[in-house]
Amino acid sequence: MMAHAFSNPSVRRFSILAAGCLMLAIPGAFAQEVAAPVTAPVAGDEVQQFCTNIADAARDQRYVLQKKELEDLQAGIDERIATLEKRRAEYQDWLKRRDDFLKQAELGLTDIYKNMKADAAATQLEKINPAIAAAIVMRLPARQSSLILSEMDSEKAAMLANIISSASDPNTSKEPS
Repeated sequence: MMAHAFSNPSVRRFSILAAGCLMLAIPGAFAQEVAAPVTAPVAGDEVQQFCTNIADAARDQRYVLQKKELEDLQAGIDERIATLEKRRAEYQDWLKRRDDFLKQAELGLTDIYKNMKADAAATQLEKINPAIAAAIVMRLPARQSSLILSEMDSEKAAMLANIISSASDPNTSKEPS
């Protein structure tokens, strides 16, 4: 009858619990007879195992996201570069048209001063931008330039001569700074 009683699972569980309680009540009573209880995996161990199992997949996903972010940034940079190139081309076109206009205006202006009397030309050149006045005087024939400079105020004439001499100085930079 005893064997039959232990075949019932609920009786068996009760017997195991009773033995465990007895071990708790009498320390060391069955120390050599009872093996260490089998413990269920702790939640922290399960989490650690889960994290270990998905670490490679998570790393790969992180790399994919970083790559996507870098590609988006590169696309933004490429777009900005294209906009800057377009603006640079527009600016260069505008600058070329401006330079062409200034050359034409300067040539026309030089022709105007060529046909003027020296005293009238000197009075007008004293009133305009010294760099422009110097460019005009440089384009005129030497005889006419000397007549105009002699009619000008001495300080203004000296300033124009200074600009003209620095323009022909080989040590002067050709590039605008």
